[in-house]
Amino acid sequence: MKKLILLLSIVVLGISSCAQAVLPPAGKPDAELTKGEAELRIQQFEANVKTLQARLDEINKRADDTKNKLTEVNKQLQDCQDGILKLIGATREDVNAFRQRLGVLEGKVREMQRLSEDKLLERQEDVKKLESDLNELRASKISILPEFYQKIINLGKDIRGLYREKKITTYTVGTWAENRDCLWNIAGKIDIYADPFMWPKIWQGNTDQIRNPDIIFPGQVLQIPVKGPKTSEESKAERKYWRMKKQAQAEAGTTTGAQ
Repeated sequence: MKKLILLLSIVVLGISSCAQAVLPPAGKPDAELTKGEAELRIQQFEANVKTLQARLDEINKRADDTKNKLTEVNKQLQDCQDGILKLIGATREDVNAFRQRLGVLEGKVREMQRLSEDKLLERQEDVKKLESDLNELRASKISILPEFYQKIINLGKDIRGLYREKKITTYTVGTWAENRDCLWNIAGKIDIYADPFMWPKIWQGNTDQIRNPDIIFPGQVLQIPVKGPKTSEESKAERKYWRMKKQAQAEAGTTTGAQ
């Protein structure tokens, strides 16, 4: 009997101990916890902190290992790049200068791509200069570096896309009686330049058949240069024309006065 009572007492104490070890509900405010519940909650927090700290230590260790590996990879990459530069006979300063030149050229190409068709047609010499500059870069062994190789190929395509062919426009001269055709009036036509002051462009575009811009003949087929401001040569020819015109008038006045 005594042994049975002792055994029952041990069971009761065990049950009581287990009951005390049960954590309080998570939503129960700290202020309402019993001492035992508070101690259990604190123990839980401490256990969680230890677990999280262990995880953090593991993460930090992995991060340090990764940094070390990255440093080693960067060193290998640096050695590889130095080896490539040695093969092509270039320095890092040469590569930086090449990169800058290529960037400037890319900027000029983007600027040209934004031009209207008429403006682009006027600047075909600039397009040729861009292609010449690109060919200079291509001639450098630096251009085969992975950083630049595809960029140069794409830039070449972009530059070739800037070329435009001048559209050949012609005008057949009519009679003065019916059409009032002269270079001044032809340039003033809406479908030509819509500006009679542009007549020197037609003159200079047809010097093979127009010696005196005051004289054109019915049936002549004139080449009409593309619309745009007068070129320096066209303006120079116009100034020379007016000087000769003024001189001829002065000489004619002198002759009349002598009579």
